[in-house]
Amino acid sequence: MSVTKKLLLGSVVATAAIALAACAPQATTDSDTTDAAEASEVTVGIVTSESGALATYGTQYLDGFNAGLEYATDGTGMVGDTTINVEYRDDAGDPDKAVTAVKELIGEGVNIIAGTASSGVALAVAEQASQNQVLYISGPAAADAITGINDYTFRSGRQSAQDVATAGTFLDDIDGRTVTVFAQDSAFGQGNLAAVEQILGAQGASVESVLVAEDVTEFTPFAQQVLASSPDLVFVAWAGATSGAMWQAMSQQGVLDEVPVVTGLGDLATFGAYGEASEQISFLNHYFAGANDNDVNTAMIEAIEADGGTPDLFSPDGFNAAIMIVQAIAEGQDDVDAMIAALEGFSFEGPKGTMTVRESDHALIQEMYQVRLVADGDGYVAELVDTAAADAVAPAEAQ
Repeated sequence: MSVTKKLLLGSVVATAAIALAACAPQATTDSDTTDAAEASEVTVGIVTSESGALATYGTQYLDGFNAGLEYATDGTGMVGDTTINVEYRDDAGDPDKAVTAVKELIGEGVNIIAGTASSGVALAVAEQASQNQVLYISGPAAADAITGINDYTFRSGRQSAQDVATAGTFLDDIDGRTVTVFAQDSAFGQGNLAAVEQILGAQGASVESVLVAEDVTEFTPFAQQVLASSPDLVFVAWAGATSGAMWQAMSQQGVLDEVPVVTGLGDLATFGAYGEASEQISFLNHYFAGANDNDVNTAMIEAIEADGGTPDLFSPDGFNAAIMIVQAIAEGQDDVDAMIAALEGFSFEGPKGTMTVRESDHALIQEMYQVRLVADGDGYVAELVDTAAADAVAPAEAQ
């Protein structure tokens, strides 16, 4: 069983008189009764990776969530007269462990669950949410399958389809252009290829691919193969220890000089992973601290830094989740159907600007970013190139 950390945000101060047996009973006023009836508590379960391979993503989410809860409740930890209690559970990126934690929380009466950095975990928790009829707000997990999976599941971050659509914005007109997907021949790479075919292909692009076995360590022939296909855009989907060698080959073979190469920019820890190719790559991006200068983003950054943290890729996902939870409680209290109704179609200002929960499938419509890396001392920093409008990169509605 996971160790539970409980944080009580806000307080409800009540006074009670203890009558001794020999004393006459005290009268109860109508106002006392009303105050007792109005004061209440709601417990929220946050289940995410505090350990394991995705622990850094979990930290970013939790930093954002804590900042968002403070922001959305004006520092009180309360919605009206309702105190928000938060139970934190570590899923370690393991679906089975997450399901166990969620079942325990539901058994304790919790009917709001949020978090999850892993898509596998999120899909498992979404199933539990539907079976037990509780509200679930997924976090950084990006799998498109989470959107529209059931009536009880929402998301507070972006999804893979929005990444791919953002890649297409690097060309003025995608119709009739050739896009080559350069990826590992794995479930991850094949999934990205399928997404590009579905999304950019639907916009008129001709999609080709160069898939590389995961055990390959020499990438020169594959970089040459990419050049030979004469694409208008190269979309790179890569993960793991061979990234540095792959990018070196792409640079040395002149791919980056000949054609726009787009890939996703991860969190701050990955900024140094691209070597000499860093300043030639075009990056699509979900969030970095300098992406915009709106007041909510400033508030989040200041709150996270004040607590000793660093705003990063998935900080907005936690911040958004807190705003959504406060909205759900304000409108629905402990009625799950009412909370769902309160979130469907809900628009709010988040660190990335205006966010809208699409009513039909609970996708979170939001802007995305074109970014470049620029040298800064011994490392690199992200710099905004352009903003992709929320509607322009919105995923197709789930059926």
